[in-house]
Amino acid sequence: MFRKLLAATALISVFGMQAASAETINMWVRSGIGDSFKEAVKAYNAANADKVELTEVPFAELVQKYATAIAGGQAPDALSLDLIYTPAFAAAGQLEDMTDWAKTLPYLNSLSPSHVKLGTYEEKIYGLPLSVETSIFAWNKDLYKQAGLDPDKAPTNWEEITANAEKIRALGGDTYGFYFSGGGCGGWGGGADILSGDGKTATLDTPQMRKAIEIYRNLVAKDTVPAGSASDNGVNFLSITNGKNGQQSLGAFAIGTLVTQHPEINFGVSLIPGVNGQPSSFAGGDNFVVTKGTPKLEAVKKFLEYTYSLEGQKIMAEYGSLPTRGDIADEVLDGLDPRLKIAKDAIAVAKTPYTLQFNDLINSANGPWATFVNAAIYGDDVDGAFSNAQSEMKSIIDTAQ
Repeated sequence: MFRKLLAATALISVFGMQAASAETINMWVRSGIGDSFKEAVKAYNAANADKVELTEVPFAELVQKYATAIAGGQAPDALSLDLIYTPAFAAAGQLEDMTDWAKTLPYLNSLSPSHVKLGTYEEKIYGLPLSVETSIFAWNKDLYKQAGLDPDKAPTNWEEITANAEKIRALGGDTYGFYFSGGGCGGWGGGADILSGDGKTATLDTPQMRKAIEIYRNLVAKDTVPAGSASDNGVNFLSITNGKNGQQSLGAFAIGTLVTQHPEINFGVSLIPGVNGQPSSFAGGDNFVVTKGTPKLEAVKKFLEYTYSLEGQKIMAEYGSLPTRGDIADEVLDGLDPRLKIAKDAIAVAKTPYTLQFNDLINSANGPWATFVNAAIYGDDVDGAFSNAQSEMKSIIDTAQ
């Protein structure tokens, strides 16, 4: 009898331990993160005792709300954080150091390099890629054909882009050859860095940036860009969807948007030609970060490993996310829209400025980058625009140090 009771007690203890070991990970994501990550979470929750509970926070409120939650001891276990903000939270000592664990991942070196770079602070890894975004060049094939251009031939440099824009504009009416958000929506492929690698020096005034500004000013001067571009802060960023704009640089997310919501737009995509002859791209998306001191660290690691698995990557890709792992990217994208492979190829060259002051320098609608873009492209004093922006960026950086 005693042995039976002992065995029963042991069984109860084992099952009790298993039940107690199941964790619920509280994770915040920004609103609009889309179905890709949500579907991966659903699949993980269905197959594991551990669960991930998502809370969507309005995009504009997420950074401040997370900082407040940390100060009040109410922060989630993990967070999907815009990669640009990772260095600042890491520097503040608010994120879990994932270095030792990350270095055990056999695919660490194949993860999106810009995300890993921005997830690193003082040689320690605090953030790893969750969702990856790149910028690519897109053209309307129907407008190319109407303008006498080869609809299947991607332009390989900005001289070709400009010439194509003029031919498309010659179609007349409200048809334009090129579009960009010139009223404060940052980022294009210039092929140069606007900050030093450590983010402590402004390097805006370079031959490459001067050339990029010259190209854009020329596109505007030739009336190939609609007037509304000057005041567009990004609201009309997907202007190509109206069927009246022939070419523009886009975020890779737009491929899915065009395919699912605008099937009438016949479009091609390519890497953005940099002014230095090499392809260029802006890296965006989110890093997966863990709040310092969470008691659920092991469960969080297990979940992140699932998102990096072939199954997890395939689920996210099916719902519009680019692969975060380069070593299995082709397998992940197999059977999906082939244009996604162009966006995938951009991951290797995509860059994001590394700085603890990203919002003040670049994101702010009244910051030096937004002011510079508008003044340099649409204003009369290009030298003054460069000088003012360089000086203001230096002041912001120096004040923060």
